[in-house]
Amino acid sequence: MALVIEGSERIAAPVEKVWAGLNDAEMLKACIPGCESLSKNSDTDLAATVVLKIGPIKATFQGEVKLLNLNPPHSYTISGEGKGGIAGFAKGGADVTLAPDGDGTLLTYAAKADVGGKIAQLGSRLIDSTAKKLAGQFFTSFAAKVSS
Repeated sequence: MALVIEGSERIAAPVEKVWAGLNDAEMLKACIPGCESLSKNSDTDLAATVVLKIGPIKATFQGEVKLLNLNPPHSYTISGEGKGGIAGFAKGGADVTLAPDGDGTLLTYAAKADVGGKIAQLGSRLIDSTAKKLAGQFFTSFAAKVSS
């Protein structure tokens, strides 16, 4: 089952500071809903453990994340795959773009994801609304942390 999520968030911080935050494993860990661990294997490879509840299913996903197409401090692509055991899997990526917006930054994202297994059986409306809610929580939290 494929999902597409697009959005933007105005962040009250300069582009360079937002870029630094997007590349800071500790900041990302603090902002990703359900993230239990996030570690850098290299500047472009990370390993993550995330616990998510989607409808009646709660699963722990073990995953790997790669940062690709780096164009500091303007854009990158984040690509990842997570396995949740019997619950299923999720894989996908997002193009993230930063642009100056007055004294702040406009962060724009376009994400695509595929889910399979038990999770995919929950129905596209529940998965779509959950994915949008999680993306919203991440960007709201990230904007608050990076602008403080």
